Amino acid sequence: MSTEIGIIGGTGIYDAKLVNNLRKVKIDYPYGEASDFFYVGEFKNKKTVFLPRHGKTHTIPPHEINFKANISGFKELGVNRIIACCATGSLQKELKPGDIVIPDQFIDWRKRGVTFYDTGNVAHVSLADPFCPELRQLLIESCKSLGIKCHKKGTYVCIEGPRFSTRAESRMFRNLGDVIGMTGIPEAILAREKEICFAIIATVTDFDVWAETPVSTDGIVKVMKENTEKVRSILEETIPKIPEKRNCVCKDALKDAFV
Repeated sequence: MSTEIGIIGGTGIYDAKLVNNLRKVKIDYPYGEASDFFYVGEFKNKKTVFLPRHGKTHTIPPHEINFKANISGFKELGVNRIIACCATGSLQKELKPGDIVIPDQFIDWRKRGVTFYDTGNVAHVSLADPFCPELRQLLIESCKSLGIKCHKKGTYVCIEGPRFSTRAESRMFRNLGDVIGMTGIPEAILAREKEICFAIIATVTDFDVWAETPVSTDGIVKVMKENTEKVRSILEETIPKIPEKRNCVCKDALKDAFV
């Protein structure tokens, strides 16, 4: 097997059905416990590692996820590319529930910084282009091949959660970005610090409250369940196409990062 792929399952995607010959791996780190076991196996002759971000039964809220342990675990298992599945709210009327967005930028609205370099060595990684361009292009091409409506770019606004936005906040966020979520950005930052390629499949589950429609968890989960097979199809189409060699900036993120 070759080309180690990591998949982070988000709301609605909790199992590793894509991965064959599964074995469960638990990794102990100074950062504490990861969200769940890492489910290690293979898909189309590629080593594939799956992790449910919120735990197998969705028991971990966004602000309590141990992002450091999760990303470190992927690195320890040899993963060099991660595809993260993220349920998001829409901040723009043209992005409708059920649509797929492959973000190219983010705005981090969380209160807490997350880094592997908060003690000891100081590193400032570049996040000018925060998502892997090679991985993003493969996801976009897969959507096109499958006939799945896909928005080729967008700005992901990350809030801390677990609460949803007020109407005033939502109207403000509309001026900043396209979709809103609670988990994808800490992962993107930490993946870059580990020189892991990272991209998001953002599934739009609802219009955020700027649209004057209250957001409900039940509504989000309903739409996410309807889109589960769509996300699986994108992963099944994309993973076999991922090349062995990386030619992106992600693999050299630490080259000039240390002070």
